[in-house]
Amino acid sequence: MAAALRACPPGAAWIAATGALTNVGALFLRHPELRARVAGVTVMGGSVGGGFTAAVMGVVDGVARVGNYTQWAEFNVLIDPEAAAAVLGDPVLAAKTTLVPLDLTHLVLATKEVQELLLYGPEGESGAPRQGRGKTDLRVMLVELLNFFAGTYRDVFGIVEGPPLHDPLAVAAVLAGTEHEIPFYDYDPEKPEGPGRRERFAVEVVTEGTLEDAQHRGAQTGRTLVKLLPPGSEGVKIPRGLDIPRFWKVIEECCERADEANEKILATAASS
Repeated sequence: MAAALRACPPGAAWIAATGALTNVGALFLRHPELRARVAGVTVMGGSVGGGFTAAVMGVVDGVARVGNYTQWAEFNVLIDPEAAAAVLGDPVLAAKTTLVPLDLTHLVLATKEVQELLLYGPEGESGAPRQGRGKTDLRVMLVELLNFFAGTYRDVFGIVEGPPLHDPLAVAAVLAGTEHEIPFYDYDPEKPEGPGRRERFAVEVVTEGTLEDAQHRGAQTGRTLVKLLPPGSEGVKIPRGLDIPRFWKVIEECCERADEANEKILATAASS
């Protein structure tokens, strides 16, 4: 990773973390000079709770859930809270970090309409007849993967409209400032200032306790605690929303490009 970052011009490369932050934390611990070189860091992880968004988070023993793997913690942060604390609390990285928590991902649901879009493409929305299980095997596989945990989200979290999508949101955040940008909303829609009040946060991670403590003894290990910073401060960006129709449109366009690439590969194989 260090070599790859050094091979890119300063301010060009992003790091998109969609799992534990172990490698990212180790990277900047060993090569602190690279913190200034990256354009930004996006992290799918953590959870705020407390009505940060309108997302359904679920209930455990009558208490509102904050995390997904435990009552308080999201899995990616919980499995290495020290690394998450190091990355999210780093003063150089914080100003260029976007955190995509469960509060955001639980808003982006693969509803029946979205699944039909992914299976058959935009022409399916116009009422054109749909043939077979889907337009291509790739699309069928994608929707099957989306639905793999649908029962868990329904029974444990109370999300009934469709399963949420997580990791691709952290990748989508990298498009900020490009012609392909998917708008992420970094303001509180409930406040009168609206978009005029850009929000930035200080993020702390609870590192006390073990995984076993968190799973069996109610410890808050891995919990992400956020504090809204004064206006104009630099800190971690934690969006409260995004242009969801635009996001799914881009996902479908990616499917279309993958379909075209697969067709070329199959055609080449057939002619050889």
